Amino acid sequence: MGGSSSLESHRLTDPAVHPKVRDHLRRMTFPVHANGRANGYIVPSNTEVMDDDGEVRPLLGNRHTSHSLRPEHNFWRHLFLNPTSSPGTDDPNPFRRWPARVWNVTKVTLFSSWINLLLIFVPLGIVAGEQKWGAGWVFSLNFFAIIPLAAVLSFATEEIAHRLGETLGGLVNATFGNAVELIVSIVALRAGEIEVVQASMLGSILSNLLLVLGMCFVLGGFYNMRGPHGEGIEQSFAQGTAQTTCSLMALASASMILPAALYGVLDQQEEDHKQASILVLSRGTSIILLVLYCLYLCFALRTHKQLFEPEAGSRPQTEEEHTPILSPWSAALVLVATTVIISFCADYMVDSIDALVATGKISKTFIGLILIPIVGNAAEHVTACVVAVKDKMDLAMGVAIGSSIQIALLVTPALVMLGWAIGQPMTLHFETFETVAFALSVLVVTYTVQDGKSNYLEGAMLLGLYMIIALAFWASPTDAFPKTSIPLTWN
Repeated sequence: MGGSSSLESHRLTDPAVHPKVRDHLRRMTFPVHANGRANGYIVPSNTEVMDDDGEVRPLLGNRHTSHSLRPEHNFWRHLFLNPTSSPGTDDPNPFRRWPARVWNVTKVTLFSSWINLLLIFVPLGIVAGEQKWGAGWVFSLNFFAIIPLAAVLSFATEEIAHRLGETLGGLVNATFGNAVELIVSIVALRAGEIEVVQASMLGSILSNLLLVLGMCFVLGGFYNMRGPHGEGIEQSFAQGTAQTTCSLMALASASMILPAALYGVLDQQEEDHKQASILVLSRGTSIILLVLYCLYLCFALRTHKQLFEPEAGSRPQTEEEHTPILSPWSAALVLVATTVIISFCADYMVDSIDALVATGKISKTFIGLILIPIVGNAAEHVTACVVAVKDKMDLAMGVAIGSSIQIALLVTPALVMLGWAIGQPMTLHFETFETVAFALSVLVVTYTVQDGKSNYLEGAMLLGLYMIIALAFWASPTDAFPKTSIPLTWN
């Protein structure tokens, strides 16, 4: 057999052989299996054939058999390094298919963002909380653990939203876009940390209005500051977005100023009567704000959605096509699992706040106003800045200011109503300095975005105001702000 194969190989390369014979031999294929058999006969490893390009190749290495003899390392590379798929997910055997799908969902989720490298802090934070490490360690480890968990939550939400269409997808984003702040605040509210809850809500709004939007304006302005002829230009976004945003944020500011003003007017009344009046006002206002938020969703996503589209003549700002990788059920499972893990980390972090504040190095207000919003909005920060650099300012505005509207008109009123249900007297009466800082921030943002254009100078102004506010709360003593919430023993 070996001599016959060598003879056939010689005929393929011998110029004396008739061309038709060589063509016939070249077209011959041999179904070779991994054990080296072809049609039941052993094929020597040195058997050669001529390929279509005229090159002589070993039979076992030609293109007809390369797939069946692919090296094993390709399988392992696909199993561990492919960010979108895994082998075995369509296997007819359910005992191989379901483990493969579970592994695929886990791998795709882990590869969704480079921030997921910080997931190493999740087990460390849980161990620190269980073993009662120092307050600084417990707070810090769980602080860094929640950052990648927020990114995973954002990834799963986007996977679901892209499959549900614009309207329902918008509702999903509205519900889960601020899930981290909501989870942390619920944990703190159950623990009676109303001061932390109020500060985290206000801090999340200020973080999106000033820090995120300012970074979008700065980065987008620097990367897109020159026109086709080298002249300085501004980025633009839909006029409806600017007008509606300014109106809603002014309404949110009024909902905070009025309780503070009423508290000042009732200064001569007994404390119990003042607190009762503030509580009634806060709960009634929360119901009104929730109704207005539902109307805003209907207005923006259905009846007047054309007002929020890029204006004619502007550069296209549509979002890039995204093909969902996870199925809706897989993304939902990731969403539920991540939410459960975040609740554990948030519980440990909130429990360590009192001990951390007792050291006198940091105040509860600074933790809620600055630190917690940074954790919850980490994924949104990155997303908004990336799309701003790509000159998609409508999308960046939707991520930054849309999140602020959600916190002001949905999450904060919902927490007031939740406190009512569980017996925690959460109100909309914020400390005076916090209220003034929020009102001034809304005023500056309104003047900045009302023309529907942005540049890096306006972004720098927003960032400067955020730094000034953060510095003010950092420089103030731990007990500088009086407690404005109702005592937990109040009935």
